[in-house]
Amino acid sequence: MHTAADGPHLVVDPARRTGRTLLAGGVAQSYVDVADPRHLHFEYVRRMAAVVDLAAPPGAPVDALHLGGGALTLPRYVGVTRPGSAQLVVERDPAVVELVRRELPAPPAGVRVAVADAREAVTTAPPGGYDLVLADVYRAARMPGHVASVEFAAEVARVLRPDGILLVNVTDLPPLVFTRSRVATLRAVYADVCLVADRRMLRGRRYGNVVLAAAGRAGRLPVGRLAARAARDPVPGQVLHGPTLDEFVGGARPGTDESLGVVT
Repeated sequence: MHTAADGPHLVVDPARRTGRTLLAGGVAQSYVDVADPRHLHFEYVRRMAAVVDLAAPPGAPVDALHLGGGALTLPRYVGVTRPGSAQLVVERDPAVVELVRRELPAPPAGVRVAVADAREAVTTAPPGGYDLVLADVYRAARMPGHVASVEFAAEVARVLRPDGILLVNVTDLPPLVFTRSRVATLRAVYADVCLVADRRMLRGRRYGNVVLAAAGRAGRLPVGRLAARAARDPVPGQVLHGPTLDEFVGGARPGTDESLGVVT
């Protein structure tokens, strides 16, 4: 029997024979169907995938940077839905990288995995190299401050192409104080920002995940089509954008390296 002290490990989904859940520190980090990379178990991953699907013409390859690798769920999805994509995955924990390499199917062609810190990887990356940056960086179920600041958001904007999109998974609990600040942080850097989440989360009724999307060009985000996709999800979601996002953010202030206690 595994315990949290055993470190990262995979468990078989009793309800889906081909499903594998990656646990780290006792927390579910990723889910992969070893027979079908298109099957996305977690609702927030489906919301991120919806933005990926709508970000470029169907099937067109993209250059993607994944910050936080886990079991490579989204790199596998992008690899099969957008063949020919070049993807770099940055994962801080070498034990996770080794487990996934040893126990799960190899990722699609074009996927590279690097063991590194997410901010360091972004800071040292050349400018304008990516169509998508997907950030899902957590330590002990908490997003580190050095990937939650205005300065980090600006570094990501630097490595994105003019029409590039940043996607961020935020884990939060009512009253979503951290999410509101995170939206304010992205809005300090990006011209177009939206939020996608379960309606029950937005009503303050549950703990869970919020997906944020940001783009440097105003009007770049496919908000209408994303709202339609979110509404059809098995766990229906809602998109906040423009005035509804203004109301959600309220007086929340952006987080900076200084306010978050980041040592650079």
